[in-house]
Formats: sequence, C-alpha cells, structure tokens
Amino acid sequence: MHFQMSMVQQFITLLLVAIALGMDAMSLGLGIGMKGLRNVEIAKISLTIGIFHVIMPLIGMFLGLYLHKIVGDITQLFGAILLIVFGLQMLYHAIRPDHAPEISKTAGWGLLLFAMSVSVDALSVGFSLGLFEVHIGLVVTLFGIVGASMAAIGLAIGTRVSQLLGTYSEVLGGLILLVFGLKFLF
Repeated sequence: MHFQMSMVQQFITLLLVAIALGMDAMSLGLGIGMKGLRNVEIAKISLTIGIFHVIMPLIGMFLGLYLHKIVGDITQLFGAILLIVFGLQMLYHAIRPDHAPEISKTAGWGLLLFAMSVSVDALSVGFSLGLFEVHIGLVVTLFGIVGASMAAIGLAIGTRVSQLLGTYSEVLGGLILLVFGLKFLF
C-alpha cells in the first residue's frame, strides 16, 4: 500500500527526520570537536558528513526493504564498532599521548570512516523511505544540509568546550563516542 502526502506534508515530515538524523551527527561532532579543531577542519568534516547523509539514504532507498532484513543490522553493528574504536582510541590517546598512534577523524580514511559511521542510520531510514513515494531530491537535499549543519554545530561547540576544559576535553570526547557506539550496539 502506497501512502501519498502533499509536498508540504512531505517536506515537514522529511525535515523532522533529517533533524532526528542530524542530532546524532551533532552529538558525535561534539565528541570529535573536543579535540580542538580549526574552522577549516570543521568545514571539511561537516561537508563530508553532509555528503554521506546524501549518499547513504540514496543507497538505502535504491536497495529497498528487501535487503533491510539482511543488511540493516550489519550496518548498525559496523557503525557502532567504528564509534567504539574511535572513542577508545581517543581515551587511550588522552591517557598516554606519547604511546598512542592516532586515527585521524579529520582527514583521509579516518574522516571517511567517521562520516560513514555517523551516517549509518541514514542508510536505514533510506530503506524505509523506499516504501513511500517521496521526492528523492527533497530527501537528499534536506538530509545533506541538515546533517552537515548539525555536525558543524556539534563540532564548533565541542571545539569551544575543549578550549575551556583543556586536556580533559579529549577524555570527554572519547567517552561521548564510546557511549554512542555502545548505544548503537545494544
């Protein structure tokens, strides 16, 4: 059974979903921001998260509900494990900065893996949206803009907090990522 909404209803519904997805990006951005970031890094991370908030629901919508039973749980597990690894790595680096090789979440593969882990829930939402007749352009535009904006807010707040807390901010940031990873795992 297909459910059709007016464009205004669809916009409001999708905006609320985008905000819900963006809340994770903002919260996790807060944790990464605790490392203390420059504005250029905040922009790069936010843009990457925004791009993944476009790509992941598209993949989900095109794969559809059929694969959700098979892939849905695996993607959530993958995202949770990545966040736990990043959180533990940040904690270890804060405790033993001279012994811990750091996985950068602001460049290269580390950035891509972080953005993917933040956007895994958008993949699942894409699976669900594939059941309804939604405007794909509207979905990806809203998800991308809101995801990137909320990530930027979280990163900026985290960076400001790191300036106030000093070395304790990396511990707090690692704990935030660890808690979210565990939340997604269970």
